[in-house]
Amino acid sequence: MGRAHEVRKAAMEKTAAAKAKLYSRFGKEIYLVAKQGGPDTDANLALRRIVDRAKKAQVPADVIKRAIDKVKSGVTENYETLIYEGYGPGGSTIIVECLTDNVNRTLSQVRPAFTKSKAKLAATGAVSYAYDTISLLAFKGLDEEQTLEALIMGEVDAKDIETQEDGSIIITGEPTDLYQIKTAIETACPTADFTVEEITRVPQDYVELAGEDMELFERLLNLLNECDDVDTIYHNVTNIG
Repeated sequence: MGRAHEVRKAAMEKTAAAKAKLYSRFGKEIYLVAKQGGPDTDANLALRRIVDRAKKAQVPADVIKRAIDKVKSGVTENYETLIYEGYGPGGSTIIVECLTDNVNRTLSQVRPAFTKSKAKLAATGAVSYAYDTISLLAFKGLDEEQTLEALIMGEVDAKDIETQEDGSIIITGEPTDLYQIKTAIETACPTADFTVEEITRVPQDYVELAGEDMELFERLLNLLNECDDVDTIYHNVTNIG
């Protein structure tokens, strides 16, 4: 009974930490978008979109409100995006995007994560050249033929359209076309249910790790995920989430 309690407690703490990080990330991003384009979601389309994403991710309304209210009240917070690239075990590569207000603090968190995992930080561009930046959308409501027709009517191109086993459609496109693609789908199917709508990086080639290489790479991911300033992690390991 004692062991079960400890396991359950650890799982709850891990879940709580993940939620806290998610809320913090959206809070920073909402603040930045509101600061750049204004705190009114009716006038700031980018803010409306990120607020919708936050709600879909089940971010509490008070977290969203506090981020917007900071802008309304004139609170000044300066965040910048930092991107770290590196090499992991077994030919793996990784890109770490951070959103921070303290560059030195962020580096002091990220660098040890690499060192403790026998991974190496690389120069800017050393890894990212092997990744493509794309828009990625997943939704239900249309079939593949209807999706293609909707994109034609919306005068927007897609790199690829793929039907999944559950009937959902995956669309990849140019990063600048994300919302034009979404608008085209919503025009054709107002009830379309989007589960993914993001600009992301995908590796051009993948590797599969095993044994000690996999253990080291998982350690790297875990340590990076514990860093408060780490926002998004991209990698080319195919047999890990």
